[in-house]
Amino acid sequence: MNRYILTGTPGAGKTAILRQLELDGFGVVEEAATDLIALWHARGVDEPWMEPWFVDAVAALQRQRQMRAASLADAIQFHDRSAICTAALAAFLGAPVTPGLAGELERIQRDAVYEKRVFFIRSLGFVAPTAARRISHEDALRFERMHEETYRKFGFEIVWIEPGGVVERARAIADAVRADAGDVTPRGKQP
Repeated sequence: MNRYILTGTPGAGKTAILRQLELDGFGVVEEAATDLIALWHARGVDEPWMEPWFVDAVAALQRQRQMRAASLADAIQFHDRSAICTAALAAFLGAPVTPGLAGELERIQRDAVYEKRVFFIRSLGFVAPTAARRISHEDALRFERMHEETYRKFGFEIVWIEPGGVVERARAIADAVRADAGDVTPRGKQP
């Protein structure tokens, strides 16, 4: 199984691209942080990302989702972010890399969980605020740079996906993966 990470600037369109890849027949694994933020908002915590336990909670949910997806028959999976993004988030927030996050980062490296090419979704030039996304465009670009530095530190090759339409961006990713894998057609799709 080949697992690829989609990452990039908040609000760059990762989730829409992930949905398109899913419609195209690829296996997908959802981002953890946004779901945890929604849960803690429902519990009355306004900024859960500022809590000391947040990065561990994100890393744990990411691991749980990755492990659950490992049992699926997808030849190719796309993961919306990873624990490496969580390390970049910790750096962005000025938070330490906790023992739980460090353990997950070590597991990812040791077990070669993900392909070493990460698809980095470029900013669309703006950030649309949401309940979970309260970041200026300027801070989002700073966050993007931290992600790039963190992925490079962990030995990943960055594949830039430039701004554009969702279908075109998803096609660029699928074409790059097919070139890597020797034209693997996703489940349920005919060449």
